[in-house]
Amino acid sequence: MFDLLVIGGGINGAGIARDAAGRGMKVALVEKDDLASHTSSASTKLVHGGLRYLEHYEFRLVREALHEREVLLKIAPHLVRPMRFVLPHDRGLRPKWMLRLGLFLYDHIGGRRTLPGSRGIDLRKPPHEAILQDRFRRGFEYSDCWVDDARLVVLNAVDARERGAEVMTRTECIALKRVGEHWRATLRAGGAGKTVRARAVVNAAGPWVDSVAAMATGGRAEAHLRLVKGSHIVIRRMFEGPHAYIFQNGDGRIVFAIPYERDFTLIGTTDQLFEGDPDAVTISEEERDYLCAVASEYFREPVEAADVVSTYAGIRPLYEDNAASNATVTRDYVFAIDAPDGETGGAPPLLSVYGGKITTYRKLAEHALERLGEHFAVPEAPWTADAVLPGGDFEHGFDAFVAEVRAIWPWLPEETALRFARAYGTRIERVIGRAQSLADLGRDLGGGMTEAEADYLHREEFAHTADDLLWRRSKLGLHMTAQAPEIVAAAR
Repeated sequence: MFDLLVIGGGINGAGIARDAAGRGMKVALVEKDDLASHTSSASTKLVHGGLRYLEHYEFRLVREALHEREVLLKIAPHLVRPMRFVLPHDRGLRPKWMLRLGLFLYDHIGGRRTLPGSRGIDLRKPPHEAILQDRFRRGFEYSDCWVDDARLVVLNAVDARERGAEVMTRTECIALKRVGEHWRATLRAGGAGKTVRARAVVNAAGPWVDSVAAMATGGRAEAHLRLVKGSHIVIRRMFEGPHAYIFQNGDGRIVFAIPYERDFTLIGTTDQLFEGDPDAVTISEEERDYLCAVASEYFREPVEAADVVSTYAGIRPLYEDNAASNATVTRDYVFAIDAPDGETGGAPPLLSVYGGKITTYRKLAEHALERLGEHFAVPEAPWTADAVLPGGDFEHGFDAFVAEVRAIWPWLPEETALRFARAYGTRIERVIGRAQSLADLGRDLGGGMTEAEADYLHREEFAHTADDLLWRRSKLGLHMTAQAPEIVAAAR
């Protein structure tokens, strides 16, 4: 008998499972595919407050997100890194006073402690004058953070397992029924099935949350989802420097251009209503052309469809608040509790999670357990704000840790040492083992993925397929030939 069954291995599900397991609860986490295989690996890779949400008066969300940005910098210093964002002023769009006011609020509403504040900048000076078109003369610079979204999910699941949770990937919940004071869930993994029992269920199934709620309640649960597709394009690196750009568009939306995986620039995102199969999400030509057009309005060199080397798309499972536009529908999270009273007391609860952001997942988990605590016994001991994620326990900052890695393993190529430090932090020793040379790590399977690293990811991080290794545990697929994934798959 589990205390809590969590359905969905995205950031919300993994975060809730970690929090609950750390409180001493007996937890099971089930995911029908790989961890972070849908929405949570298709983000813009940002830990941010959501500057544009201020326009829609979502002050609570922005305040919480900015606070959580600081928390994630502390508990995941290997995965989360500060980044400066440059916002050019366009005379035909938002006026300067509005941008200044928004950035003033952004600097102060969340209790900024470690990141530098915003400032005005002259875009006619290096490096921007060589990157942006001549018509952009003034702009603003502010702070947010970048994150490896899929690895953030995986490390929450790893920590949940190490705190006692049972994590079952490629395991689908195909039936869910109340039986007395507990839930009975039928799970299917491959061709095999099994049944588990739990005192409460968290439905964090993302785009499938309404379907799971309907299955659990016999169709009684109301539908609350608005599915919005967000797509991104990846091109060869468009500009040098560690900064990113945030571009305004005439339709009121914004588009980011972000340094990505060393050799590339990531451009996104879009907002399109989605009504298809969430398992089959791809970018459309219209979205690709939209992103190219927005970027071309700002960059000195235009971005063409032929420049796109990779794309990805994901579904945002947003709470339907009847907003007129997909861009203005709330990004805040909402819980729906189903725990009807019966003759012998309250039924075992089902908590369904709608919306949410990568940035606020940890606080969402605390709030979810707080809501569940209204219906069954949940230990009231929030703990995750000060507990580092696996690999994040270095003492003197990330740069000092990288220098230490270079000193201990001087034979590691500089780029590999940096990538290992970012991905694994202090757990780099578990990847390298007793190796004393690059050859000791085994064959290079492509893009820098060695046999030793692949073995570690299979053994410790729930990876099974080439896609798990190359697109979620790492992004090395961007650096590989077309044949490399077959080589990686065959090496298992």
